[in-house]
Formats: sequence, structure tokens, C-alpha cells
Amino acid sequence: MSLDTGAPPLPRRTVTGGVLTALAAVVVLGALLLPNEIGRVTPGAFLRIPVEALAGVAVLLAAPRRARPAAAALLGSALGLLTVLKVLDMGFSATLGRPFDVLADGSSLVDAAIFLGQAGGPGTALTAAVAAGLLAVAVVATTTWAAGRLARRVVVPHRRTALRTVAAATAVWSGCVVAEAQLVPGIEVASDSTATLALYRAQQVRADVQDLQRFESELAADPFRDVPDDQLLTALRGKDVVFAFVESYGRVALEDPQLAAGVGAVLDDGTRRLEQAGFGTRSAYLSSPTTGAGSWLAHATFLSGLWVDGQQRHDLLHTTDRDTLVSDFGRAGWRTVGVMPGVFLDWPEGAFYRHDRVYDFDELGYRGPRMSFATMPDQYTLQAFEELERAKPGPVMAEIPLVTSHAPWNPLPPLLPWTEVGDGSVYDFMEGRGEQPEAILTRDPALVREDYRRAVEYSLTSLISYVETYGDDDLVVVLLGDHQPSPVVTGPTSDRDVPISIVAKDPAVLDRIGGWHWQDGLRPGPHAPVQRMDAFREEFLTAFGDRRVRQ
Repeated sequence: MSLDTGAPPLPRRTVTGGVLTALAAVVVLGALLLPNEIGRVTPGAFLRIPVEALAGVAVLLAAPRRARPAAAALLGSALGLLTVLKVLDMGFSATLGRPFDVLADGSSLVDAAIFLGQAGGPGTALTAAVAAGLLAVAVVATTTWAAGRLARRVVVPHRRTALRTVAAATAVWSGCVVAEAQLVPGIEVASDSTATLALYRAQQVRADVQDLQRFESELAADPFRDVPDDQLLTALRGKDVVFAFVESYGRVALEDPQLAAGVGAVLDDGTRRLEQAGFGTRSAYLSSPTTGAGSWLAHATFLSGLWVDGQQRHDLLHTTDRDTLVSDFGRAGWRTVGVMPGVFLDWPEGAFYRHDRVYDFDELGYRGPRMSFATMPDQYTLQAFEELERAKPGPVMAEIPLVTSHAPWNPLPPLLPWTEVGDGSVYDFMEGRGEQPEAILTRDPALVREDYRRAVEYSLTSLISYVETYGDDDLVVVLLGDHQPSPVVTGPTSDRDVPISIVAKDPAVLDRIGGWHWQDGLRPGPHAPVQRMDAFREEFLTAFGDRRVRQ
């Protein structure tokens, strides 16, 4: 027996149309209310009243009839682009602790693809790039379709109802703003987040343009450009000087209770061992221009003496003939080399810095297994430098990034006797060990932090052991971090400090920096001096140059 209501069934097309229209409304409201930070993506965030929807309906109703389809498409595509921007903000905040910069970060996406290619292979990089591109196109296409459907099926055919709804909703929205009404603590009922995001990014673009203009004037100011070559770095004549960047070695490694015990023990033991070998050490902190990633910005800042905190500044710097610590040492008579285990492709920065020679991955002769982004163990990198350069006559200045501690901190090679390192094939037993690089995004954060600690300890131990094994009266090592690790390790923080230490056997070297008031040992304490990373070049050249050119 069936129940007959007497009403004819709705046509299938009507039901389907209603479902699609409802789906279009969900797409538009979801895109408008989507936060641009992962931590704010909660159910409550999607229960707010978006003022942008009210403004969009008003624009459609005010537009001439023939212009309405184009207006709807324009609004929908703009919404799609802003949604893609929100997703990029989430990714950049999770890795770099800051939102995506529209003008400056385009090349960062290319760098991300290169990172994936190095860590997971060309196939991984290509797949990720294609998937990301298709997803971005799909998002814009979907919001454009949704806005167009709502305009055609809801707003325009029901003009009076739409006007009344907008008027009533605007009154409710305004009342919620005045009352600061919240669904739950921290989530206000009245939302203007997407409009605010668009306005902020427009202001950011303007600020970026103005920043470049300021940077152009900064580029021209170099107090050491006219210093005669024979007055540069006179206090280091005959010394081999190594600038060793321990990747992702940040202040958190020395002050976070879960990390500091292990890392601090390595530094304290290293200080003791180096003292027994006749070396003195002094340490402090530098404030890096970047955090989480972007090591090239830190290198550019440290070497050039300019604050390079964005890709635009970096790119502009590399179009100039600005002197850096590399060219300063070259002018003063040193052989200058870059030891770059993470460089696989052309590296135009090498020409800018004017290294006499750059040893990339291929030229370092490594024959062992790839170790995720680290490419080769730090101990191998240092051994290769010793054999390829320090064995040659004449003083050498080297820039050496130690990449084992970069990311994702797994797998970790063992520290070997130096005579066993060879061509790296001794590490073949590690082939296939460890998780894929992208696992850092899904693993237990506690395990990731533990991997980070162990990797920093390995990099520091390798360098300390190198100095202990191969160091002599003519070796000076500047050991520093490039930036803090990713937020998965640091948590929310604005601290960008990285440790820096100078190690030398000749006491005259450390006497030259007595006025810096750095602390003894490899571990700077919580009250150790802090200066911006861009100040180091001038301080260093002043301390070790001819006293007649001191400021």
C-alpha cells in the first residue's frame, strides 16, 4: 500500500538543479570564510556572515543586465584566486612562519619544486608541480562557476527577495560588529576576512615596491669599497678561514628544554675537547632575516652586509657588483671556494659572490647513497674540502653549508673515523633507510623534533671533530646557523636568532674581537650579545683589517 500525497513528483532536472545551486552556495561561502591559517580552520569559522557575499550581491544587482554575467565571472575568479592565496598562506606559515608574499615569493615556489626534486626525485617534483597547478586552476574554475550559477539562478531572477535579504543581512552583520558578537571565543559572527586579506595584499605589493627603492639606495653604501686591498683582513694573513653554516641551527636548539640538553652537551664537550687541542672559542647570536627556510637569504645577508629578507632584495642584489666577504677575501689575496653539497643545477649566485671555484654535488665526488635533502653526510663534505682545498698551498677562504641538519632530519648517518670516509661508498649500508621527505608533514611532531636535535648534534659533532683532527695554528672557523628550523620544531615564535661561534688556535685572532664581548665557549648563554646578521661583515672587516681603516 502506498501513500499518495496528491502532489506530482518534482522533475529530476529540478532536483538536480537545486542540488547544484546549493552546492554553488556552499562553494562560495566556504571560499569566503576559509581562514588563511591552518590553526584557524575550525567548524565555527564557516558559520559566520561574510560581508563580501552581501557586497557581491549588491554589485550584481547594480550592474547593467548585459554586464551581469561578466561581473559574476570576475567576482568568482577573484574569489578563486584569493582562495589559492589562502592555501599558499597556510603552506608558507607552516614552513616559514609567515604568509605568502605575492611579488617576492613566486621564485620560492620554483625553489620548493627543486627541493622536492632533490629530496624525492624528478618524478616527485613533476607530479607535485602538475598536481598543484591543476588544483589551482580547478579552484578558480569552481568558484567562477559557482558565482555564475548563483547569479543566474538566485540573485537576478529574484531581485526583490535578494535586495531584502541583503538589507536584512547587512543590518544583522552591522549589529554583530557593534556588539562584537562571537560564536565561540575568538570567532566573530561578522566576517570580513577575505576583503581584509585582499586589502592587505594590495598594501603589501605597494610596500614591496617601496622597499625595493630603499634597497637600491642601501646597495650603494659600502664603507669598504674604497679600502685598498692590502689593508683588508691583515690580521688573518696566512690563515685558512672557514665559514661553516650549520643549516637550521637556531636558538631553539639551545633554549628549548627538550632540545637543549643534548645539543648543549655536544657544545660543552666540544668546547672542552677543542681547549685540550689548543683552540679558543667565543660565541654570541645573530638575528637572521629568515626563519624555517630561505637559507640563501641568510647567506646573502651575512656575506653582503645588507638586510636581505625577501626574494626581491635577493634578486636585485645579484644584479649588482656589491662586494661580499667572499670577494673581500679574494681582494686581500685568499683563494675563495664555495663547497656546496646541495647544489645540483646551475648556481648563478656563485658568479655574483665571485668564488674562485665552486664545488657542487658532482664535483665533490660523493659515491654514497642520497640522504634525502642532505645529499651527503657533513663529515664527507668536510673531508672532501680538506682533501680538495686545504691540502693546496696558500690560504683559502671557504663557504660551506652543512646540510645534514637542514630537513627533514632523517635518515642520520653515523660519525666515522676520518680515515674511513673515503668516497662515501662506506655509507651504502644506509641505502633505502628512513622515511620519505614529505613524512615530516605527517609524523608525530615529537619525533620530528627528536630527529632535528640528533641532526644538529651530528652536524656540530662533525665540525668539532674536523677542527680537532685537522686544525692547526692557521685555521679559523666561523660556525653559525642560517635560520631557525621550521615551526614544527619552534612552535609559534618571532625569535629569529641563530648561534655563531669563532674558533681559532692563534690567541691573537680572538683578541681582535675582545670588544665584541662574546662569551667563552661554543654555547652562547641566554644573555649573550645579539646583533643583526647584516652587521657582521662590517664588524668582521673592521676587527681584522688594518687599524687605519677602522671607523
